[in-house]
Amino acid sequence: MANNSETGHATNVANFSKMVVICTSFGAAYNPSNPSIQLLQMNNTLTQAKDCMLALNTAQAAYMKALSARTLILKPFGALVTRISNAVKATGANKQTKEQVMTLIRKLQGRRAKPKSTDEEIQAAQAEGKEINEISSSQMGINNRLENFNKLIQLLTSIPEYTPNEADLNVSALTAHYQDLYDKNMAVINTETPVNSLRITRNEILYKESSGLVDAANAAKMYIKSVFGATSPQYKQAGSLKFTRPR
Repeated sequence: MANNSETGHATNVANFSKMVVICTSFGAAYNPSNPSIQLLQMNNTLTQAKDCMLALNTAQAAYMKALSARTLILKPFGALVTRISNAVKATGANKQTKEQVMTLIRKLQGRRAKPKSTDEEIQAAQAEGKEINEISSSQMGINNRLENFNKLIQLLTSIPEYTPNEADLNVSALTAHYQDLYDKNMAVINTETPVNSLRITRNEILYKESSGLVDAANAAKMYIKSVFGATSPQYKQAGSLKFTRPR
């Protein structure tokens, strides 16, 4: 569902289209000196706005599709990591190796090796003149998770005892899973960039001071008011159209 801001952009363009039709209907009586509200320029602005909005909607659809695909593959990721953890614990690998694996597992799960100090522990330490600096352990951002997952796979590769019979837990399957996740993340990045660029272009077309669509529409209203009068049906028709700026 479109949010209020996105709906507002579409409403501005739709109402500007109506404004162009209204101004055109006045014929020779509509003859402003301001270039930005002359009919030729208003039609150009409208065409640019419609083309940009269409391109943006198309780009946003591609981005949302990529985002959904990445979300789908990430959904069972926590359970997969837990299974890897248990599979390693079940091997005959030495304690140090297992702890190295668990360190990466904790990062992938967003957990601490040592629980965060309670408020009481922090207050007690401060009373003794000690300072507790607790650095966030969360590395749950997608890029951090990809990096740590790759490190985990490389570490598992070096453990001779890690030879699970479960096909989806072997190193080859995990490597393929990592590549799939990496590719889907890159798809999100690659589709997000055009969306951001088109939003900048849209804002320039709609909201640039003086020459943007919204300012042009409001200037056209004032011109119609000056020509036909504040109580005229012509001004009431144009004045009923609302144009807003994003908050």
